[in-house]
Amino acid sequence: MTIYKKLLTEDGFVDQGQLTYPFEERGLQFGDGIYEVIRVYNGKNYLIQEHVERLYRSAEAIKLVVPFQKDDMYRYLQELLEINDVKTDAKIYLQITRGSAPRDHAFPEQPKPNLYAYVKDLSRPSENLKTGVSAITQPDVRWDWCYIKSLNLLPNVLAKQTAREEGAFEAILHKDGEVTECSSSNAYFVKDGKVYTHPAKKNILHGCVRMRVEHFCKQLGIEFVEETFEIKDMEYADEMFLSSSTAEVMPIIKVDQQKIADGTPGEITRKLQHAYEEDAELSESFSIFSAN
Repeated sequence: MTIYKKLLTEDGFVDQGQLTYPFEERGLQFGDGIYEVIRVYNGKNYLIQEHVERLYRSAEAIKLVVPFQKDDMYRYLQELLEINDVKTDAKIYLQITRGSAPRDHAFPEQPKPNLYAYVKDLSRPSENLKTGVSAITQPDVRWDWCYIKSLNLLPNVLAKQTAREEGAFEAILHKDGEVTECSSSNAYFVKDGKVYTHPAKKNILHGCVRMRVEHFCKQLGIEFVEETFEIKDMEYADEMFLSSSTAEVMPIIKVDQQKIADGTPGEITRKLQHAYEEDAELSESFSIFSAN
């Protein structure tokens, strides 16, 4: 898997080997920073506006000054693809921390944020998109401000690792039985032709693909209900799916070893997958439906 050589930093574009920060770095020591993962298809950014807007919302929420104005950020992220001659499916990882300073919980008096963004090849998870994936359930022990896309991800990491150890793709998180989201994606429950998902409150991440799922539902005449559902409700689901920038619209066919409905991706999930492909302008040759 290729990681392209040119990185974007707060000081412009540099080669990978030039990226160095002092060991007293606030992202490393406190998780004092934010990040975004932006999907790239055929060398083009997807949902770039949604990601950049969320980046600046997260920055404002933790009182972090982004080194670039929004217009410059859009331009630099486009240049990052061009300078690396990216033509394939990939992802951009972008991180901003409050900078490097002697370790102290309080902010440095004159913080200089550290920023870096890189591009890495990432193929679409086509087989999983076609067949669906399994999930487990885990308690949601994260902090209350998950709408901030911060670097504080240890509970997410532990939940995802537990899922992997149990042979599952994802962990569905819940607070006292009420589903919030997944360890790295948003979760959806389909019943009687309606799509249910947790309201976009502070305790979940307002996913960029989640926003598009809501848009697709409106386009397709599918009722999109921002209403919580519970672990016990999944036994009666007609369909379930998750969404994220790397997983797209991913069918969930099994939870805690129990099949969802008949254990195959459902009709509404398929419609939303197709809408996603059209929205991302994925050619027929790259479609998960092209081989059907």
